[in-house]
Amino acid sequence: MSRVRIVGGQWRSRLIEVAPVRGLRPTPDRVRETLFNWLGQKLDGLDCLDLFAGSGILGFEAASRGARGVTLVERDPRAFAALQQAQKTLLAAQVELLRGDAVKFLQSTSRRFDVVFLDPPYHQGWLERIEPLLDRVLQPDGWLYVEAEAPLAGLAGWPTVKQGRAGQVHFHLMRGHPV
Repeated sequence: MSRVRIVGGQWRSRLIEVAPVRGLRPTPDRVRETLFNWLGQKLDGLDCLDLFAGSGILGFEAASRGARGVTLVERDPRAFAALQQAQKTLLAAQVELLRGDAVKFLQSTSRRFDVVFLDPPYHQGWLERIEPLLDRVLQPDGWLYVEAEAPLAGLAGWPTVKQGRAGQVHFHLMRGHPV
């Protein structure tokens, strides 16, 4: 197993294990530093969703920076087992782990989140399947973070307000509009 480092907050410099799952790409340190500079270093009082959790690094990073609650959804059993171990190691009581399909979760939940991290497997049509369901789970003035294989102007009517590129990864921060 490889490991990835939490870059900020109460668990800064702590390492979590990453399951050897084909196609799993933990968000690099530099990209996470940029993302959390955009969001603000402290996420106190915010509820976050890491929809295709994979390594869980985005969700654990949010929890480390004070998010009130973080829900990680992951389908792969090996990746999920690594998430359970990380939650236990970090004593991350504010992190909820759900094993299952991202689309089914979005269709069934009544919860709304202030920040949604969306880093699905590339070239499998996930963004197209997820897009119509995002308004159900995002607060109207929430933040949507998306990693994709190409630049995006927005998603689900949420315009991109910040974006960057690291190697083959295009990363975007989108913002809803207050009602």
